[in-house]
Amino acid sequence: MNIVVVDDDKIVAMSLKTILEAAGDITVSALGSSGSEAVELYRSHKPDVLLMDIRMEGMTGLEAGEIILREDSSAKILYLTTFSDDEYIVRALNIGAKGYILKQDFEGIAPALHAVMNGQSVFGDGIVCRIPELIQTQKKGFDRDKYNISEKEMDIIRLVAQGLSNKEIASELFLSEGTVRNYLSLILEKLELRDRTQLAIFFYRQ
Repeated sequence: MNIVVVDDDKIVAMSLKTILEAAGDITVSALGSSGSEAVELYRSHKPDVLLMDIRMEGMTGLEAGEIILREDSSAKILYLTTFSDDEYIVRALNIGAKGYILKQDFEGIAPALHAVMNGQSVFGDGIVCRIPELIQTQKKGFDRDKYNISEKEMDIIRLVAQGLSNKEIASELFLSEGTVRNYLSLILEKLELRDRTQLAIFFYRQ
């Protein structure tokens, strides 16, 4: 797995490179120390995962993430920060980040990178339990007809928000797995969302 590490503390960035590469299956192809560097390094290296701090001088990690995901919606960004700030967490979710973990959970960084690489979303234990409450504070009314969302599609959205896999959703709704995949593609297109994580956020907001 090739990753890029961006942290405004260069000692932290070098330490992360040393520790992660010692695992044997992670290569840190570049180090950066600002949001603007993160954008340029992503463009030039196209890493499997971008491991990035949030608070940085000049362009923040969140601002850099927005630019990167606008240019490449498949980008996998994992935020690593010392700040468990509610606003940061919600914004990271909104832009489509694949994870938000705290630096204090040092042993969990490599497993989190592997999980993100495999298509999962990763949020630290102290964060994931707060997500529904944080998103509810931004709750907005939803006009189902406006988006042409059927009752069956809403059922699928609810089950995705509960963390069920396509296979589990298929079993729950007596559909084939292929049909569930087709529904999900259509739902994401209708709501102009990128992935299951954003779909779960959408559900909690409604």
